[in-house]
Amino acid sequence: MAQLVINGGKKLHGTIVNQSAKNSAVAILCATLMIEGKVTLTAVPRIEEVDRIIELLQSIGVKIEWASEHSLSIDAHAPLNLAAMDRRAAEVTRASLLLLGALAHRATAYKLYRSGGCKLGQRTVRPHLYALKQFGVAVTTQPEFYSVTNKHPLRASDIIMYESGDTPTENAILAAVLTKGITTIKFASANYQVQDLCYFLMKAGAKIEGVGSTTLTITGVTKLHSVGTYPIMPDPIVAMTYVSMAIATKSHLTIANCPLQFLELELYKLELMGQKLQLHNRRLSENGSFTVVDVELWPSALTALPDKIECRPFPGLNIDNLPLFIPIVSKAKGRTLVHDWVYEDRLIHSLELKKLGANIMLIDTHRVWVEGPTEFKPAEVIAPLALRPAVNVLTLMLAAKGRSVLHNTYVIDRGYENLYDTLRAVGADIQVIPTI
Repeated sequence: MAQLVINGGKKLHGTIVNQSAKNSAVAILCATLMIEGKVTLTAVPRIEEVDRIIELLQSIGVKIEWASEHSLSIDAHAPLNLAAMDRRAAEVTRASLLLLGALAHRATAYKLYRSGGCKLGQRTVRPHLYALKQFGVAVTTQPEFYSVTNKHPLRASDIIMYESGDTPTENAILAAVLTKGITTIKFASANYQVQDLCYFLMKAGAKIEGVGSTTLTITGVTKLHSVGTYPIMPDPIVAMTYVSMAIATKSHLTIANCPLQFLELELYKLELMGQKLQLHNRRLSENGSFTVVDVELWPSALTALPDKIECRPFPGLNIDNLPLFIPIVSKAKGRTLVHDWVYEDRLIHSLELKKLGANIMLIDTHRVWVEGPTEFKPAEVIAPLALRPAVNVLTLMLAAKGRSVLHNTYVIDRGYENLYDTLRAVGADIQVIPTI
C-alpha cells in the first residue's frame, strides 16, 4: 500500500518502453505445473499479480527463482502438496482459477480457495465449470472454496464455450493438451494472453491448431517437455494506458514495444477522432509470435466519434482497453457514449473521475455519457478496487494542474511495473509515500 502525491499539469516527453503482459505471465506460470522439466521464462513483469501467483505455486511445492531482473527459473516436477496452498495468494487473484486446468492431470481431488481480483460486479465461474466438466473435471462450489475431483483419465471432447472468456478458454486449453484424443474448442477467446499461452505450450510439445481464431483443435500428447527460454509478450493494455496518458496530458510521447494486432482498432478510432500518431520500427516480438511497433503521439484536437465506443472479444476493441478511453473522450469535443456490456459494475467506478472534473453521466451500470473537452482539476481520491478504473484516476491527476493525492495504490501495482518511476522519467511529478 502507498499513496501518491501528484503535481499535475506537466507535459510528458520522450519514450516509454512497454512492459510484458500480466495476463500472459500468470497463465503461463500456471501452465508450468504441467511440464516435466525446467522452464525459463524471460521478460516477466515484476508486478504484484505475478508475485501472488509465484507465492501460490511455491506454497504447493513448485521451485521458482528469479534468475535475473525479469527471468524466472521454474521446476514443477516434484510431487505437489496441495493441502499447503497459500490461501491468501489464491484468494486475492482471479488467475488462481487457472489451477483448475493446470492440475487436471496431476491431482485427483483437492480444494481451491475461491478467488478475488478486481471488483467489477458478478464474475461467473460457470464458463470454466461447463468446459472442464466435459473433460471429467467435477467442481463443487463451497462458501470459501471449490472442491475439485478429476476423473482420470480425462476424456477428449468437443467443447462449446459458454462464454468467450479469456481465462475459461485457457482452462479448457490446459485440460486438453494432455488429454488423449482430439479436442475442439469452439467460440474460444483469441485474445493476446490465450495466443501467448498456446505458443508457450506448443514450444513445450503441445499440438494446437487454430491459434488466433475462435476454433482450436488440440491433439493430446503424453507429456510436455522442458522449455529452455520463453519470453512473455508485450502488454497491449499497458501500452494503451500510456497512450491514454499521453492524450490526456496533451503530450508528445512515444510508447515503444506495442503489440500491434491487439491495438490496431483502438489506434484507428483515435485517428478518426483527430489524434496525430505514427507507427515506427515494425518488427517481431522477442518470442517471435507477434508484430510490435513504437507508437509516437502528438498533442491533438480531438472530436468525439459519432458512434458509441464499446468492446468485444478479439479482434474487437479490447475489453480491458475500453475504460482507458474515458480520459481520452473527456478531452474530445462532443459527447461520447461508452458501453461496457461485459461487467455490471466497472463503469460505476468511472464516477470517481467526476471528483477530478470529468463530465460523466451514468445512464445505467453498463453505459455512461462522457462530455468533452474537459479541463481536469486536482483532488484527493481513494483508488477504486479495479485496475483500469484506478489507473484512470491517476491519468486524470497527471493532467490536472495542481496537487492531487491518490490513496491505496495496490490495485494499480497489481498490473503495472515500476509505473511511477517510469512516469517520472518522462516528466511526471509523482511522490510515493509508503503507508502501513
